[in-house]
Amino acid sequence: MKKTSDPTKPTDVSLQEFLSRVNQVKYIGSNKYMAECPAHQDKEPSLSITTGDDGRVLVKCFAGCSTEAIVEAIGIEMKDLFPPRQGGRGEITRQKSRATLQRSSKSSKSKKEKDGYSHKKEETVARNTPEGCSLQQYAALKRLPVPFLREIGLSDIKYMKRDALRIPYYAPNGEEAAVQFRIGLHGEDKFRWRRGSKPCLYGTNRDYKSSGEVTICEGPSDCHTLWLNEFPALGLPSADGWNEEIDAPFFDGVDSIYAVIEPDRGGVRVQESLANSRIRDRVRLLSFDGYKDPSELFLQDPDNFKSALRQAMAKAVPLAQAIDQQSLAEKAKLWAVCRTLAEDRDILSRFTQTIERLGVAGESKNLRLVYLMLTSRHQKKPVSGILKGPSAGGKSFIVDQVLRFFPSSAYHALTSMSEHALAYSDEPLVCRFLILYEAAGISTDFANYLLRSLLIEGRIRYETVEKTSEGMKPKMIDREGPTGTIITTTQIRLHPENETRLLSVNISDTPEQTRSILLAISEGEDERTDLSQWQALQRWIDFSQHKVVIPYAKALAERVPPIAVRLRRDFTQILNLIRSHAILHQATRQKDTEGRIIATIQDYAAVRELVADVVSDGIGATVSQTIRETVGAVARIIESGKPSATLQQLADALGIDKSAASRRYAVAKNKGYLVNLEKQKGKLAQIVIGDPLPEDVEILPDPEKLECCGVDGVREGINTLFLPPVFNENGYEVIDDGQLTY
Repeated sequence: MKKTSDPTKPTDVSLQEFLSRVNQVKYIGSNKYMAECPAHQDKEPSLSITTGDDGRVLVKCFAGCSTEAIVEAIGIEMKDLFPPRQGGRGEITRQKSRATLQRSSKSSKSKKEKDGYSHKKEETVARNTPEGCSLQQYAALKRLPVPFLREIGLSDIKYMKRDALRIPYYAPNGEEAAVQFRIGLHGEDKFRWRRGSKPCLYGTNRDYKSSGEVTICEGPSDCHTLWLNEFPALGLPSADGWNEEIDAPFFDGVDSIYAVIEPDRGGVRVQESLANSRIRDRVRLLSFDGYKDPSELFLQDPDNFKSALRQAMAKAVPLAQAIDQQSLAEKAKLWAVCRTLAEDRDILSRFTQTIERLGVAGESKNLRLVYLMLTSRHQKKPVSGILKGPSAGGKSFIVDQVLRFFPSSAYHALTSMSEHALAYSDEPLVCRFLILYEAAGISTDFANYLLRSLLIEGRIRYETVEKTSEGMKPKMIDREGPTGTIITTTQIRLHPENETRLLSVNISDTPEQTRSILLAISEGEDERTDLSQWQALQRWIDFSQHKVVIPYAKALAERVPPIAVRLRRDFTQILNLIRSHAILHQATRQKDTEGRIIATIQDYAAVRELVADVVSDGIGATVSQTIRETVGAVARIIESGKPSATLQQLADALGIDKSAASRRYAVAKNKGYLVNLEKQKGKLAQIVIGDPLPEDVEILPDPEKLECCGVDGVREGINTLFLPPVFNENGYEVIDDGQLTY
């Protein structure tokens, strides 16, 4: 049966028209081009394209594809490659010769064969591909005029030998930026992107600003319906295709932004993206009673579509309002789960009891400190820390177990990363903790610079250059925080600029701790331990108050001896830990007239217990018990008649293994309390006493010294509500005027 031509297909294809239908076109000189062959999965340009003396398009695939397969793949026919000529009566005539198309030599081995290609594989792919979608079929499905669709750039094409719809995405200047193929009429898997395409907003080449309003849709179909009915619209390339840096500027100057939120997971992702965008306050959410999107609304009643859409726009809910309503509902559910825990007056003690049932032995102070650090994620400067200890000391295990008490939205954990990952990753960092195991990826100066930017500025602003069609262009990468960091490492110290911005937490290496760990391992984890209440508590905190006033902050500052410059940073971390403890216990804390949580002396006392030694050791105002024991062991060895101590002798004296003793010695040596007389590498160490150990200096005063500042730490003069907070059954706080707050 003779194949008839489709009248909707273009004919008499010119060289430029042919080149526009293939990918990765490269001019190689003498009016010759190379491109990716559309008839097979080309990994590198293997299609030669040129023209004959009479204008005929000549093609040859060096991988062995036939000319018929090539032209079919781009949606044309063999005869379309021949230029038209005027006949006797003005009719179009063509040359009879069919020898103008170059064929590959049969003797050359096909690239498909080299790549393991088989017809069986092609048939499998074809069976899994939707039945196809032509322009005519799409127009009928959406009840849209074919001439209108052609006018906006849609056309027919072949995909895997089946009908497909070619949908070009244009840049604002009208140039083709990306191409999407619709390969099916129904189902979820009906779209493909042309290789090399960079998905972008659909419709930015149109006038969408002059009316002062625009609708954001999911994909191009709804845009077609809205454009036909004279409503300006822009389409997202996918439900999760919003790019804040690139897309948000397109809406500058648009007062009213309507967003179509479809009743599925895709709609949730669209709303989440816009909720974190700078355009959020101008966005109103569109929904249609009983209909998924504008296209369905139009199909139901095309004649009354405009009035129906206007009615939906009038009922559109501001995005900020919708988020508040959803937050209240979510908070109520969480409160029902975590209420008894939130109302506990000593949550950290309860945390210690619970985590011990997970097989964690000892390290009570370190565990509570890590938990409190993670709770600080909503503050402007979260409290970051570094866990140091010997290999297999349990650093990562401690962090892993504490993370189980938090929802995954609270942190992003990495075991390794490239030095540029912090700048280019799409993982959100706002109000989250970055967990780096074994100081992964921060060994280079650039990685340390990015980490330092997070710690100091609370965000990353990194300017680089990227290759574009117009050459190299500058690009600003701006990743918002605040972001906290918890690092585990076997190193004695990190980059000095980072070290001073982190609280150093040392893991115990004593024989007693090793014994406790062995016993915990033998007993195993209590599988009945339910952590859902703990995760619900942290999610409830996400929706709750994060502002804290510390009435005794000035009195505390006056009582801290100013003996080291580093205290300027450490004191800020101390105050933030106090705030975190108050936020954790806000269900049992008073509020001032502005709704801020009032920190009590109990909040300071809990924090002081955890960090007093850490802060004092960090500034050299005191020496840890571990270092004192190490220096004392060296002193005893020398007193026994030996001129110096070796590492093995030090390990024997401390009752620990040599690697742990070596680490202790390195720390003491770094602080100047021990010295190695042996200068030649590879020989036994000759360890002797260095600088004398200083007397301990109290940096953080006893809580009793602050009680003079007011009633339970509340200073006179501050406006407060001297009543404990009362929460209703939904987790909303009831204040004295009968209103609800959250």
